[in-house]
Amino acid sequence: MFDLLARLRTRLGLVFGVAAFWFAQPTLRSIAYGAAIAALGEALRIWAAGHLHKSREVTVSGPYQWFSHPLYAGSSVLGLGLAVASANLVTTALIVIYLAVTIAAAVRTEEAFLRHQFGDAYGRYKSGNATAPSRPFSLERAIANGEHRTLAGIAAAVLLLVLKATYNGLFWRVTGR
Repeated sequence: MFDLLARLRTRLGLVFGVAAFWFAQPTLRSIAYGAAIAALGEALRIWAAGHLHKSREVTVSGPYQWFSHPLYAGSSVLGLGLAVASANLVTTALIVIYLAVTIAAAVRTEEAFLRHQFGDAYGRYKSGNATAPSRPFSLERAIANGEHRTLAGIAAAVLLLVLKATYNGLFWRVTGR
């Protein structure tokens, strides 16, 4: 079950995203605050992706020194930002449910893979006793890990919220409602 949820999280994100957008009631102010919070989450994700060699090693540099799952932590902050930008409790609930379910499944699946793939090295990392050398951040590595797609998705989401806020404001002014 967890494997299935982890594999489907991108598709589920699209479904939840459409539903969240439907209920969203953004204002330009809520978008500004939410986008700033989302940018912090994306910055954490970029930093993490710039250190990560997926499936090839236990990464211990960058934010992995302090977080077991900085990409998911960044996604959570990003989700919080989109919830603030949406200015709607139903949208916020959808975002929280999506993140709680899919991130929990992804973490569980990922940790099982890492234990199986790297054994003692992952155990040492989880216990805080990892000794792998630190490496510098690499934007090329972040791009290779697909973080540019996440950034494009966030930009599209914020743009759609801006369009919805603008349309809603224009609609209310024109109709006098």
